[in-house]
Amino acid sequence: MQQALFGQSMRKPISADEGLQLADGCCYFQTYLPLQAATDLLHRLWSELSWEQRAIRMFGREVMQPRLICWQSDPEVIYSYSGLKLEPAAWHPRVDELRCRLHTDLGVDFNSVLINAYRHGQDSMGWHADDEPELGTNPLIASISLGAARNFRWREKTSQKSGGVELEHGSLLLLSGNFQHRFQHSVPKTGKKTDLRINLTFRQICRR
Repeated sequence: MQQALFGQSMRKPISADEGLQLADGCCYFQTYLPLQAATDLLHRLWSELSWEQRAIRMFGREVMQPRLICWQSDPEVIYSYSGLKLEPAAWHPRVDELRCRLHTDLGVDFNSVLINAYRHGQDSMGWHADDEPELGTNPLIASISLGAARNFRWREKTSQKSGGVELEHGSLLLLSGNFQHRFQHSVPKTGKKTDLRINLTFRQICRR
């Protein structure tokens, strides 16, 4: 039998009160995964997933995404954004195990995950809100970071007040409630020498 990536000594389920509140609906847990487990997962996902770089529509024109992506989901779960349509793909066993841990800790049944690979400092994520209709009214997104720390930025849609945090290796960021209504967020480019970062964003897609 394959050894469980995160072991059997699970702690009690987490709550938002235990994390660092960064903004309305944005909660950060700096050390969610054990260091060695996070490192092992980073290497396995980089070598074993089927990474793609796709064209997306921005400001009326098609551009290549400045990062690599991999989509995994339950059967019949489809997600669309920026002109992309992501079809169901089988769960990697380690990603599915991580999904089970999130279910234990959060009590949430995630049916999909969008995985992004930032190969270097020029790979990035532009300003956006995860407000597509299939995510529901107040979506909960659980974002786990592996590898190099990158700056996660948010800005309020009305006032443009902004903030940021370095997302550390093995950390968990929860985006929920009013966050997608009030804020946009991004992972900007950096001129610093930066190693590989992989980010897993677990989602609940409303089936059509």
